[in-house]
Amino acid sequence: MNRVLFHVQHLLGIGHVRRAAVLARTLAASGFDVLLVSGGAPLKLDLGRARFHQLPPVRARDEGLRELCQLDGAPLDDAFRADRRRVLLDLLAAERPDIVITEQFPFGRTQLHFELLPLLEAARAMMPKPLIVSSVRDVVRRTARPERIAETLGLLDDFDLVLIHADPRLADFAKSFAGWDGIARRAVYTGYVGESVPATRTQAGAGEVIVSVGGGAVGAPLLKAALGARAASAAAERTWRLLLGDNLADVDRAALPKAAGIVIERARSDFTTLLSNAALSISQAGYNTVVETLCCADRAVLVPFATERETEQNDRARMLAERGMVAMVPADELSAGSLAAAVDRALAGPSIRSFPPCDVRGAAATAELLQARLA
Repeated sequence: MNRVLFHVQHLLGIGHVRRAAVLARTLAASGFDVLLVSGGAPLKLDLGRARFHQLPPVRARDEGLRELCQLDGAPLDDAFRADRRRVLLDLLAAERPDIVITEQFPFGRTQLHFELLPLLEAARAMMPKPLIVSSVRDVVRRTARPERIAETLGLLDDFDLVLIHADPRLADFAKSFAGWDGIARRAVYTGYVGESVPATRTQAGAGEVIVSVGGGAVGAPLLKAALGARAASAAAERTWRLLLGDNLADVDRAALPKAAGIVIERARSDFTTLLSNAALSISQAGYNTVVETLCCADRAVLVPFATERETEQNDRARMLAERGMVAMVPADELSAGSLAAAVDRALAGPSIRSFPPCDVRGAAATAELLQARLA
């Protein structure tokens, strides 16, 4: 049985590790012996037959994502970094994998050079050398400096394969990664990676407006705007259901007022059922949420999380809005008024279901691609 060591690090939201868990579970179900190694805050994950190892966890200090810290806010010192590096290299030596996968690296996660560069060096020195694979989303940070692009291309010389988890009919990776010509020969589109969507068995959320913020770490502005937008929108008579996410700060949670026609609750396990039954979805534009929206929702408004440095959600939302599939409110234009106007545009526009379905077989395709490469 071929072994896979899969490294993933989530910093602010939980999208990276959720997608990695789907991939790990699918690879394990396809006959691989998978060890998923996570460096973020511990989460409950459905891994199927895959195994799991938790590194000493770190997170982003703030929304800028530039600096890492321990979960309690303590800075990372040399001893902490050395411990993480030792654990990771010991796992590599013990597992002797046939495949090493890094999630998002080297397109991102540069703060983890202290452990990932030694991991790559040790993997290259193994006999036989494992297949070294980068697993990356549909878009990457477009604001990367030219020297950062050159650094990425240099690191990718050590990779045998770049798996782009997207449908090329929707997402052109070259538009966000300026070094595309340098990786095109080893890059493969897999289709989007998403959870299997169960058939709708209840009427939960029927006719509602579902407002979701993923894990919730940066969702407070959208929730606040939604509360103000309802009365001014064409959906004023509908129930608006706000799903908060476990990482929404307590102070932001407490600031949400109760009002008629508004349901406020924690994120639910039947989220895709709610989407399938709802009149409209309002959400941020994280990878997993967008995939679920494309698979399940009738109409949608996307409000991407964005900073000067972080452009990924904005680019993902814009590529869908330009095709007329969703309405969009840029983060720097978000207000109750702009959100109400976007709701009206979405309700008056075409259904997402009227467009050709996107390819969401990314997990199964990844397993097939890796099996073929090893063969």
